[in-house]
Amino acid sequence: MSQQVLEKPHSFYDKFERKGGPQKTTHYCPGCGHGNVHKLIAETIDEMGLADNTVFVSPVGCSVFAYYYFDVGNIQAAHGRAPAVGTGVKRTRHNSIVISYQGDGDLASIGTAEIIHAANRGEQMTVFFINNGIYGMTGGQMAATSLLGQKTATTPYGRTVENEGYPIHMAEVIATLEAPVFVARTHLADLKGIMNTRKCVRKAVEAQVKGKGFTFVEILSPCPTGWKMDTQTACEYILSQMLPVFPDKVFKDVIAERESYFRENIELTDEQILETLELGQLGEPFPYVKDFVENFPTTKFKFAGFGGQGVLTAGAILAALGMQEHLKVSWIPSYGPEMRGGTANASVVLSTKPVGSPMVVKPDVLAVMNDPSMDAFEATVRPGGLMIVNNTIISRKAKRTDIDVLYMPLTGIADELGLKASANMVLLGAYLEYSKLLPVEHLKQIVPKGLKRKQLGEQNIVAVEAGAKWIRDNVKRKVAEPALA
Repeated sequence: MSQQVLEKPHSFYDKFERKGGPQKTTHYCPGCGHGNVHKLIAETIDEMGLADNTVFVSPVGCSVFAYYYFDVGNIQAAHGRAPAVGTGVKRTRHNSIVISYQGDGDLASIGTAEIIHAANRGEQMTVFFINNGIYGMTGGQMAATSLLGQKTATTPYGRTVENEGYPIHMAEVIATLEAPVFVARTHLADLKGIMNTRKCVRKAVEAQVKGKGFTFVEILSPCPTGWKMDTQTACEYILSQMLPVFPDKVFKDVIAERESYFRENIELTDEQILETLELGQLGEPFPYVKDFVENFPTTKFKFAGFGGQGVLTAGAILAALGMQEHLKVSWIPSYGPEMRGGTANASVVLSTKPVGSPMVVKPDVLAVMNDPSMDAFEATVRPGGLMIVNNTIISRKAKRTDIDVLYMPLTGIADELGLKASANMVLLGAYLEYSKLLPVEHLKQIVPKGLKRKQLGEQNIVAVEAGAKWIRDNVKRKVAEPALA
C-alpha cells in the first residue's frame, strides 16, 4: 500500500540555524511569493539530484538571505551583480548548476547591464527574476517594473510616463537576444500560475543541466507588505493589474534546436599561471636583511606628470624593488582619459606593515615632471618631506619653505643620453642615490625585469646611472649611510 509523505524538500536545511529567531520559519513577510519560489526551486533540485552541484547566487534584496534556507552552494553577490558572479562560477566550475536569483530592483535597475550581457553571452546559468514591481526590502520605492499609476514610497502620486517612463518588460527584452534558449514569464497569483511556474522552473534548470545555454524565468510575485494589501488582495492585484501589462507566456523556447555545449576544463601548470598573470618576472628576491626590513621607515610617494613621461612606470618599478626587498608595497595609478599627454600620477607606499590604503594623500616624497603637477600637489607634501622638481620643464620655484626641494633637469639628462623617454629612470636613480633608501645597484637589477619593453632594459640602466651620477656631482647634501648595501 502506497503512502504519501509530505515533507520539506531536502535541498532546504532542516532547521534554519543561520537565521536568528525561530528556526522553522523564514524571514519573509506573510503572503510573500519568495517562499513559494524557493520551494519550487528546491523541489526541482531534489528531483534532479542537483544539490551537490548547485550554486545559488543571491544579490541584494529580500532574497539576500537565501543561504539561510538552501542547503547548496551559496554566494552573496553585490547589488545587481549576480549574473557576473554566476559567470565566474560557471566558467571555473563547469559541472555546477548556477542559479541567479534576483528581484526587480536588483535585476531591472541596478543590474541591468549585467543581466543583458550575461544573457547575450549565453552564459550557462538559470536566472529567476522575481518581479513584484517594487523595492520590497528597502521600504517600497518605485522599481523599473512598477506599473503606471502605481503609488510607491518614491511615487506618492503614482508613476507617470512623463516623470518615470514606462515599466520595463525584461522577459521581452531578454527574448530578443539571440543566445538565450528559454525565456518565460509566470505568476504566483493562483494555483494554475504556481503550477505553471513549477513547470518553467524545472524546464529552465533542466536546460542548463543539458548544456543548452542561458535560461530566464520572470515570476510575478505578490508583495502584500510593500503593496499595503492583504494576501488575497495582492493575488487579485496580480491577476487584474499586472498580468495585462506583463502577460504570462513563454517568449522563447529553442531548447530543442540548440546543440549542447560544455566548456572544457583547462588545467594550467604553476608555470603557465605565473606566465599568464605576468607574475614571477622579477625572479628571486634579494637576501633578507632583518635589521633593514624591521627598521625600514614607511615612505609614501607620489610621482606626477603628463602621460608619456613614465610616472606610472617609475612608481611600478619602485614598488617592484620594494617587494624584492621583502617590504609591503602598494602602487595605484591615476590618469585622465587622454591616450597621451593627459595628467597622470602614481601613488606608491613602501612599508614593513600591511598597507591599509594605497592612496597617497600626503606624500613623503613628491616627484613632479611638469607645471600642472607641481601646482596640483606641492601643497600636499608632508612637512619635512622632499619634492623633486624636473626643472627642464618646470621654471618656477617651490612656494613651500617647510620641505626639502631638489631641482633637477630630469628630462635634460635623458635628452643628453638620447633617451628622452627615460627621464623616469633618471628620477629613480637620482632619488635612491640622494636618499639611500634602497640600493641603486638593486634598482639596476630590477629595471630590465620590470619594464614591459625588455629590449630597452640596458638603456634604462644607463639612465639610472646618469641620475645617480648627477646627484654625486651636484648635490653636496650630507646623506645618511645606506641602510642596505
